[in-house]
Amino acid sequence: MRPILSPLLLALSSLPFSRSALCVLSWNISYVPPGGLRDISFPINLSRAPHVAGYHFAQRVKFYGQTSVAYAGLQPRQDTSSGATVLRGVFTSFINGTTTTDPNCSEGVDDGPGVSCAHDFSGSHADTWDLIMTNTAGTTWAGKAVNYKNGTAFHIGTWTLPEGTGGIQGSQVGFMDYFPWNTNFSMTCADLPPTECTFSPPTTGSSWNGYSVGSISGSVERCENNVDHGPSLNGGWRFAIF
Repeated sequence: MRPILSPLLLALSSLPFSRSALCVLSWNISYVPPGGLRDISFPINLSRAPHVAGYHFAQRVKFYGQTSVAYAGLQPRQDTSSGATVLRGVFTSFINGTTTTDPNCSEGVDDGPGVSCAHDFSGSHADTWDLIMTNTAGTTWAGKAVNYKNGTAFHIGTWTLPEGTGGIQGSQVGFMDYFPWNTNFSMTCADLPPTECTFSPPTTGSSWNGYSVGSISGSVERCENNVDHGPSLNGGWRFAIF
């Protein structure tokens, strides 16, 4: 039997990308200028995530002047036939009026407005990946995944928000989910594959103080008896299913 959803998860569940969220994160960055942040980086480590599609690890943002959100995330994929590890970077806006000319992106998200971008790349699960959103010009934003260890970068996508949209607000939520639950309603908590991930605090170079490190905390919204979680050594938050 599936657990009853908490009010926080019910709120998240109204959004197509997080309706199956197992775990939720709250992040915050101080000293945000009135116009909002012009860049933000979300470090994620998937050291023990399975090398198949299923889990989704993401952080979302909200822009000044908009009610809908956007997010950047990582999804493990099946290894190649030669054994190379594959990760999928995703960069999505649910904001009506978002446009794109990027070949990695397409308009429309889950039969609703917005733009969805995705790019598969070869990358180690053992390394930490920075999901970086950057304002490139006007209301245009680019998303990329950067290997924290060696600096290797992979472009995920670019989209342009409606005119008048401001920068990124200083707090929002992220999530870890298992998207096969979206279609297989017979699945229970015992069916969750083992996984482990660590979300580190977000950083920005565009706060009032220039470079700034935020804070992060997490909670388990479903399958509390199956998920181990708590603070990590780097000020982040770790989730594990064994």
